[in-house]
Parts: sequence; C-alpha cells; structure tokens
Amino acid sequence: MRSAAHAPHTGRPDTLVVDGHGQGGRIVLRARGELVQGCTDTLAGVLAGLPADAAAIELDLTEVSFMDSTGPAFLDVLREYGRRHAVAVSATGWRGQPRRVLELMGLDTTDPLRTAPPAGRPARTGSAVARERAEQLDSLRLEIAQLRHAIDSRPVIDQARGILMAAHGCTPDDAWDILRETSQRSNTKLRRVAAAVTASATPGGPALPEELRTALRAAVDARRGAPGPRDAG
Repeated sequence: MRSAAHAPHTGRPDTLVVDGHGQGGRIVLRARGELVQGCTDTLAGVLAGLPADAAAIELDLTEVSFMDSTGPAFLDVLREYGRRHAVAVSATGWRGQPRRVLELMGLDTTDPLRTAPPAGRPARTGSAVARERAEQLDSLRLEIAQLRHAIDSRPVIDQARGILMAAHGCTPDDAWDILRETSQRSNTKLRRVAAAVTASATPGGPALPEELRTALRAAVDARRGAPGPRDAG
C-alpha cells in the first residue's frame, strides 16, 4: 500500500509518501517527506485501501521533516477513520519541526491522538475549543511563514557570505557579521543585502547602490578593526 501527495506550488513531487504493511490485523504506516496541503487526501487514500480486518493502525512519522497548519486536519482524518471503523489508531515518531508544531498547539508530542484534558480540568465548550484552535493555528501559521522565509533566504545569504570571504579573506562568521551589520547600517533587510552583494559579483551584474556600498565598507572596516582570537583579552 502506498500513496503520495504532490506539491505543484513548489515543483517537488512526492511531498509526502505514505506506505506500510500489515500483520495479524495490525497495520503499520510510515510517512516520509513534508506534511503540507494535499496530504490529507494522501492519507485518506491509503486508509481507504486497508483490509477490512484491520484492528489497529500505527502511523510512524519519524521521517516527516516539516509540517504546516495542515497537521491538525491530517490527524483528524486518521482519528475519524478509527472512530468510524472501531479501530485503535496512533500517530508517533514526532521529531524536529513537526514536534515543535505539536508543542505550540498544546498536543501530546508522543501521540497527539490520545491527547486528553488533565484530570480535574472542566470540559470546554465547542466554541472555546474552536477559538483556542483558531488562535493556535494563527500562531502556527506565523511561525511556519517565518521558517519558510528563512529556508528560502538561506541560499542567497550563503552565496553572499562566500563572496565576502573570497573578497576580504575573512571567516564564515566574519562574513555573516559583515552582512548583518551592513543590513543594520543601511536599514535594509538582510536578504536584500545578500541578494545585492550576490548580483554585484556576477559578470555584468548591477553595482551595489551607494547606500549599501557605504554601509558594507564601514562593516568591513569595523570587522578588520575588531580584535581577533589572538588579540582578545
């Protein structure tokens, strides 16, 4: 049994692959990739193809590297399948960023499908649960957007660091400090500074704007004047 979700907005196939095997009524499913939009259909397709005598379904997410706000709906698909078919379900193996998402949502990071209110806590109304989930999702979407932006920005920043290292004979850490200080001095976002530095180093590329050139020169001079490991102390 195997199913895969595709991500046309990124151009990457098989964003999430779910496959598995069964033995004695126990089905073990393994998910690999990124849990994003469209993956609920992937899981639903796999569940629809399971044998009728399945007594327990264990979903292993150890190899899931990223999860966006689709996560709760993905879990709801498995939870609802278990309810309709009277099958025990679990979702384990949470690591890295997906685990952090569960923490933000206040869910059990061992198995969010067995999350229950602590003993003694009064039951919440449906509207309170909906309001809390909406707030959690807003916070989650913001953090995911920030993470995606950081991931997307990384290549151009690394290129700019390499250019500065070659041009000024500095270390990777010094190159990072130069970029960051140039950003601060010119009041320009770090990614825009890195993109401008990278573009200026290409054959026939545009020269750095005067404001960035001045800020970059000052940042380089500041790093040259900073005490090195042998000078410190």
